[in-house]
Amino acid sequence: MSARPIVRFAPSPTGFIHIGNARTALINWLYALRGGGRFILRFDDTDAERSQREYAEAIEVDLAWLGIVPDAVRRQSERVALYDAATAALEQAGRLYPAYETPEELDRRRKRQQALGRPPIYDRAALRLSATERAELEAQGRKPHWRFRLEPTIVQWDDLARGPSRIDCASLSDPVLRREDGSYLYTLPSVVDDVDLEVSHVIRGDDHVTNTAVQIQLFEALGRTPPAFGHHNLLTDASGEGLSKRSGALSIHSLRESGVESLAVAALAVLIGSAEAVRPVSSLAELAEAFDLSHVSRGAAHFDEAELRALSARVLHHLPFAAVSERMKALGIEGALAESFWMATRGNLERLVDAQDWWRVTQGAITPIVEDRAFLAAATACLPPEPWDAKTWGAWTTQVKAATGRKGRDLYHPLRLALTGRESGPELAALLPLIGRVRALDRLAAPAA
Repeated sequence: MSARPIVRFAPSPTGFIHIGNARTALINWLYALRGGGRFILRFDDTDAERSQREYAEAIEVDLAWLGIVPDAVRRQSERVALYDAATAALEQAGRLYPAYETPEELDRRRKRQQALGRPPIYDRAALRLSATERAELEAQGRKPHWRFRLEPTIVQWDDLARGPSRIDCASLSDPVLRREDGSYLYTLPSVVDDVDLEVSHVIRGDDHVTNTAVQIQLFEALGRTPPAFGHHNLLTDASGEGLSKRSGALSIHSLRESGVESLAVAALAVLIGSAEAVRPVSSLAELAEAFDLSHVSRGAAHFDEAELRALSARVLHHLPFAAVSERMKALGIEGALAESFWMATRGNLERLVDAQDWWRVTQGAITPIVEDRAFLAAATACLPPEPWDAKTWGAWTTQVKAATGRKGRDLYHPLRLALTGRESGPELAALLPLIGRVRALDRLAAPAA
């Protein structure tokens, strides 16, 4: 096993990934980042009927937005020859066998077992069929599905998140690896790909714990050493409901469109339900150092969009200009004043797009709010000449205070209303040099409404 981790994120391209899927992708990415390893994006697209290329492309866009750039991309639909070879090896070893029951027959059998108080596991009736009986079933038009014969042993592993783990395989049904039409289910391709791609650590949601016992047996049946496994807790929405790609709830696509910061999505998705407090981060590298898979709680964690919006604003308030300059250009905010504008306004933004409004306030036309024409005239008379800097506001308002006798809110608020047309906002000491003397004079001279 490689000293540097090789991890994979293996979504099915059957819909947009949601925040729960992104949690798994991010945890894998951070694990690779911290260990100097590799991250493989593998599309589990063996379900030809439901898998769509447009969803695969959307997943890559969503991952890129989160800051995840795979070292390699693979598609299971292009790797079927590998699975066929593994199938032949398992059949040769006596670990794969044909079964002919229909879904309806299996369902009746399960219900009968449950009625008798027995566990509803497959009874291996297919193993008792003679060659003649199998031939008769096939003559009737039945095609077999193929099951992996589990050894009735206890499979144990040291889970990266949950610690010592064990599953009694005698309590499990022999899993179906291949359907009647010859297509593969999830289990075998996943193992074969992990072998071929030299995946060293499989990190995924704890809904896969039972699958891990089956897959460990598959690795061993193929003569391979299993990777290390880690199973993190799952996310739900704020009400405790599970997440689904089909519902579209909390999809990364929708979160991206809402204008929240990707670093906020990453921090909340990863840190929630762990020992580390949720907080803003400046980079995924910082998040990688903060997150410890072994400190993840066992219970499901609730992902609250209101908490995300608040965290997103906090992230935004600390981003340096270099981190947003290209995105600001896309909003039409650029030029010599762009950096000072960002430093002046970032603390008042909930979303980056809100900067457009303040750019219009400082560089465009607004409708001033005039409450006291005489006071503004007195303030205009005190307005100093340019050049202006961060000290201009203090010097100007000191003179206005002396000339009018006003102080506190009675002094500052009328000036804010006239200069910005807003009840509140960034510090005027920072905004005034951006507004400039020409615009300030024009706004102070506006007629009362």
